[in-house]
Amino acid sequence: MDFEAVIGLEIHAELSTKSKIFCSCTTEFGKDANTHCCPVCLGLPGALPVLNKSVVDFAIKAGLALNCKINKDTYMARKNYFYPDAPKNYQITQHETPLCSEGYIEIETDEGVKRIGIQRIHIEEDAGKALHEGENSLIDFNRSGVPLIEIVTNPDMRSPKEARMFFEKLRSILLYTEVSDCKMQEGSLRCDANVSVRPKGSTEFGVKTEIKNMNSFKALEKALEYEIERQINAIKKGERIVQETRRWDEARGQTIVMRSKEEAHDYRYFPEPDMVYLKLDDEWIEDIRKTMPELPDEKKKRYIEEFGLPEYDANIITTSKELAAFFEEAVNIGGNPKTISNWIMGEVLRILNDREMEITDVKFTAKDLVKLISLVEKGTISNTIAKKVFVDMFETGKDPEKIVEEKGLVQITDEAAIREIVNKVLDENPQSVTDFKNGKTKAVGFIVGQVMKASKGKANPQMVNKLVEEELLKR
Repeated sequence: MDFEAVIGLEIHAELSTKSKIFCSCTTEFGKDANTHCCPVCLGLPGALPVLNKSVVDFAIKAGLALNCKINKDTYMARKNYFYPDAPKNYQITQHETPLCSEGYIEIETDEGVKRIGIQRIHIEEDAGKALHEGENSLIDFNRSGVPLIEIVTNPDMRSPKEARMFFEKLRSILLYTEVSDCKMQEGSLRCDANVSVRPKGSTEFGVKTEIKNMNSFKALEKALEYEIERQINAIKKGERIVQETRRWDEARGQTIVMRSKEEAHDYRYFPEPDMVYLKLDDEWIEDIRKTMPELPDEKKKRYIEEFGLPEYDANIITTSKELAAFFEEAVNIGGNPKTISNWIMGEVLRILNDREMEITDVKFTAKDLVKLISLVEKGTISNTIAKKVFVDMFETGKDPEKIVEEKGLVQITDEAAIREIVNKVLDENPQSVTDFKNGKTKAVGFIVGQVMKASKGKANPQMVNKLVEEELLKR
């Protein structure tokens, strides 16, 4: 029997507001424990919450970017649970009336474009952070009250790859709108997954498990792959899948049981009595709509139509807002769009990926890259030398023209000088000359390579090819 997975995601994104959701404490990350707290975010008796308007603005902006319906009449609710990191023993969130609903994101799968539904986006407060030291556990409440949006998808994904693609696309959209910095390493973007399996062709859902503690795209994909295989193997053995919460153990490469899964009624939701209902009007929503940036899909379409980029190039470049800005700056300076794209897709992304860096971390500018490409187009340096100069630019941030000048990398275009190198190489490789005479054309490529090596990559490649053929024919 063949099985298929049914996957839904629950994603928490911390909003980039300067202050917390119900008080004026700063949301700044990384300061000493329990220094960004007040009676409100510590849940002290008598302290009353006041909703931060910027939180609502940011959540509406996220909803619009994710094609959601914005609900004009909503209210906050209490979600009751007893964990050490919840100072009030409840969380202020939204339950029956989420701020945004019925949205979607489209991803490009091997089978074509697939629409993943977004069930709801609601605003809520974050909890504190538990720190475990040996047998002791400590609580840092700096994060308590930091504003979150929770984005809940429909169970529309059928593979770990689709889940990863959705999560990557979502992160890109949130970064474009600047509603969250999405720093997964700091916990400002967190993802839980609900996953079940069922026989292919079935319309009934299987028993789902929730997976937590996935702090990267790779971890999400690996955790889902493991859990899907675990559930399928269990069913084949006649075992019963139970609804439970599991965590991903990166070191072991497996999911581990944490606790039985709670149902909604376990939290005893009821309207938050200390807060008024939230009522939006069309003007509020339209004012936010006017601030919406060009989103990845719109930018991708424009790059294809305006710059003639292949769809693949446009898709990669627009994944990152900063990378797209770098590309456009280079084009606006005067660079050829396809040539700029080739360098970004090749050398730029290669070195960024190798060193696990972002385009914002580089020392050189878009203007420097255009200068480097111009040196190649003018014949000042070869493409091979340009790649070496690029590495130097990356390391030092120096102007490419200065690097070429300081290192004496100007391309040799003197025909007499190149012919001299060619003849020297031919004299040193008589077997290659014989091979050429015997019809072995590969000998030409070998000789060309040796000439480029002898010139330290500085000889003009077109001239080298021409002169090698000329001199071989003479012999």
